[in-house]
Amino acid sequence: MRIKKVGIVANTAKKNSAEYTLALRKWLLGRGLDVYLEDAVAVEVGLFEPEKNRMWLEVDLIVVFGGDGTILRTARFLSNRDIPLVGINLGGFGYLAEVNLDEMYSALEKILSGNCRIEKRMMLDVELLRAEEQFKKGSALNDVVISRGDLSRLVKMDTKVNGNFLTLFEADGLIISTPTGSTAYSLAAGGPIVFPELDSIIINPICPHTLTNRPVILPQDAVVEIALNTKEPGAVVTLDGQSSFAISYEDKIVIRKSPQVTRLVCSPDRTYMEILRTKLGWGGSPKLFIRED
Repeated sequence: MRIKKVGIVANTAKKNSAEYTLALRKWLLGRGLDVYLEDAVAVEVGLFEPEKNRMWLEVDLIVVFGGDGTILRTARFLSNRDIPLVGINLGGFGYLAEVNLDEMYSALEKILSGNCRIEKRMMLDVELLRAEEQFKKGSALNDVVISRGDLSRLVKMDTKVNGNFLTLFEADGLIISTPTGSTAYSLAAGGPIVFPELDSIIINPICPHTLTNRPVILPQDAVVEIALNTKEPGAVVTLDGQSSFAISYEDKIVIRKSPQVTRLVCSPDRTYMEILRTKLGWGGSPKLFIRED
């Protein structure tokens, strides 16, 4: 991967994000690279030039300052473009922003020299149907969440997989996630951690009425169809925590693997196992794997 043009996206609500953006821009320009800023970032740092701002069309790499939310927002713009992104963590618990701020320049040196690995992360395509007619559609990198929203009672969801009835979920909601999203809301709801290399679809009920309703891991080519079986208004569908749509009785949500992927640049300094240990606070050391002479 030869990188000549770099785009910068930042969560402008994060403290010092403008300062970090300007410092990285200067560092990249000093290496002879063209640098583009997202519109909101360019305005924030006083460098907005609308006639030159063609970031989403021009760049070979996008650097994202922020947490997982900023990366998910960026991934929505890149889902039909073959542009990798690398996340610089300004948040807290996020898994997608693999590079810490204090290792940013050393990591970027390796990435710019081609010493990095790019993972193609599976995404989901989502259709919302009313009377069998599509009224909304979208995509998600992490998850699709059906929740009770304003409802004061459990939401009922008839669920099919590949046209075969699975079960009626009665729960606070239902999470349909990718392996990338397995460490997000799904994990908090008791779901499994699935390595991102394993393309699959995870169905995970939120606080189900029937305790035998457990998470289910489906193959990547599965088509999940959920019909809302609750007559009271208030239920919603949310994609990656970024966009929400109200749904009504008998509306259907159809979810399948997307042909699009998100290309994430992995940290050149840490493995996924190390990231898991750090984020989840797992202890211990590999004493039995260390030979002491």
